[in-house]
Amino acid sequence: MRQIEVLRLKHEVGLSHDRIARACGLSKGVVGKYVSQAQAKGITWPLPEDADEAWLEARLFPVKAPPSRFAEPDYFQVHQELKTKGVTLQLLWAEYTERHGDKAYRYSQFCHHYRLWRGRQRRSMRQVHRAGEKVFIDYCGPTVPVVDRSTGEMRQAQVFVAVLGASSYTFAEAIGSQSLPDWIASHQRMLTFFGGVPALLVPDNLKAAVTKADRYTPKINETYAELAAHYQTAVLPARPYKPKDKAKAEAAVLLVERWILARLRHQTFFSLAELNAAIAALLPALNQRPFQGRTESRQSLFDALDRPALRPLPATPYTYAEWRKARPGIDYHIEIEKRLYSVPHALVGVKLDVRVTDTSVEVMHKGQRVALHPRHGKGRFATLTEHMPKSHQAHQNWSPGRFLNWANDIGPGTLGVVQKQLKDRPHPEHGYRACLGLLNLSRRYSRDRLEQACARALAIHSASYQSITSILKQGLDQLPLPLVEEPPELTELPVHTNVRGPHYYH
Repeated sequence: MRQIEVLRLKHEVGLSHDRIARACGLSKGVVGKYVSQAQAKGITWPLPEDADEAWLEARLFPVKAPPSRFAEPDYFQVHQELKTKGVTLQLLWAEYTERHGDKAYRYSQFCHHYRLWRGRQRRSMRQVHRAGEKVFIDYCGPTVPVVDRSTGEMRQAQVFVAVLGASSYTFAEAIGSQSLPDWIASHQRMLTFFGGVPALLVPDNLKAAVTKADRYTPKINETYAELAAHYQTAVLPARPYKPKDKAKAEAAVLLVERWILARLRHQTFFSLAELNAAIAALLPALNQRPFQGRTESRQSLFDALDRPALRPLPATPYTYAEWRKARPGIDYHIEIEKRLYSVPHALVGVKLDVRVTDTSVEVMHKGQRVALHPRHGKGRFATLTEHMPKSHQAHQNWSPGRFLNWANDIGPGTLGVVQKQLKDRPHPEHGYRACLGLLNLSRRYSRDRLEQACARALAIHSASYQSITSILKQGLDQLPLPLVEEPPELTELPVHTNVRGPHYYH
């Protein structure tokens, strides 16, 4: 095509049609057609700077689409309807033929033209997201500074973003960090914002969500998995290094950065509450803004598609809990934040799962709860009697005062023996075993015999449990007590040559 050269030679050089025809290798009639068509269309010389042959040809000879006897479907609406669970192209074609009758495409042509339309759209639209199926979750790259009003210290707030797959309805909030507690709290507020629960949560592979990233078998953080179980949903992390798996989140993050964070760049915030109030004020405009070239918005699609398909929120809120591993020592206690909690003594040395909340410590073994303690309390130890061995339980139920009262009821001999057992020990509990042995002897022998045996043991200066047991077995307690000779009084030593006085050493 040489339309531009023809017009240049005609208007700029001033050649005749005959000479223009010879210069351009065209017929004289074609040159006249170009010149007259340009005059009819109001095209003057010089042409606009960005004009080319295609631009000029489209204006000189516009192509008119032949009239079609078929009614064109609304392919965008077809695409949106396919996101609803149970809706197929066959069903949409049947509804289309009911509306247009003889002017409707056959089913094969209906599918063919829809696929042609879908192929001309952006690549991101080729993913079909079912209503209420997925929510894609990520953090914005840029952070927002928050200034401490009292100290002037500046901290960077993270921006949490979540977007529903079918409608692209978006949630955003500022949070202090990407730590596990903040991650879980943002999910709770996100689901409250949506007013329901999607079938799948699709996060990135950050540590708060995935403890071990793997393309096929990722290991989900136990607290995050517990949150998903509470809301009756599931976690499906994006594959590592596959950003297309969460293209919705990437696009939503970009929109939040452009339409919200960019507008807040000149403001100074002194708390997360102030920052979140500003984000919440701008978020409706983002969701109510129509898609480019369409009348629908994220809000309208959410109301039509996602909202009816979301599962209801549970009646009770989720209680945040962290999961840890612990192995009890020989004292059948595990340590959580410098406080010791008892477990059944049979589990000493076994690796246990520990669920820690603000108010409780729950110990699990093979999915079964084996211990439950209040999180906080007096003292460093939290010990349940039923977790102790039987011998330790006996010790737990006794005290020095109780042993002394029991011995005093039997007699002075028994009291004297118990006092000796509890005396001169690093700790009174070290004498509990011998005292419990005496208690056991009182069940096998009469109280009188035990008292006589203890009196004999004191008399022979052998007040041990073994000695008293021997006295009772041999019946020595029934014999009269041996006479104890008084030790002679010490007198002054006699003078002797081998005895040296103090003067000897001077």
